[in-house]
Amino acid sequence: MRGVSANDVDGYLASIPEDARAALGKLRTAIKAAAPGATEVISYQVPTFKYRGRPLVSFGAAKEHCSFYIMSPGVVEAYAADLEGYVLGKGSIQFSPAKPLPAPLVKKLVKARIAENEAAGSGHEGGRAKKKK
Repeated sequence: MRGVSANDVDGYLASIPEDARAALGKLRTAIKAAAPGATEVISYQVPTFKYRGRPLVSFGAAKEHCSFYIMSPGVVEAYAADLEGYVLGKGSIQFSPAKPLPAPLVKKLVKARIAENEAAGSGHEGGRAKKKK
């Protein structure tokens, strides 16, 4: 939501409507499970997970929807079939608070971002994710 200002993720979640808070709380739990070594920060006024010091994923609430920012057009493209039915941006997914993203899907996307970040950190090209079977 525009105008939400918080210093930490708990403060951010406390400042948004209950339906969005519940949906984003589930998303947060799924991200933590998929990336246990990631740290949480507020970046660009939204909760962001960093992995080994690099931005991994973030999320936020808007007036009419929630967003999961994957921060990677390559991952969104690689998992387009799994993301049918959602509004997609170049590196983001919009969803209704009433229909949160399924935890197994979140796990796949976060793991793909971790792999992408690790490849970029080792000097390999990081912009295109490859879908694992």
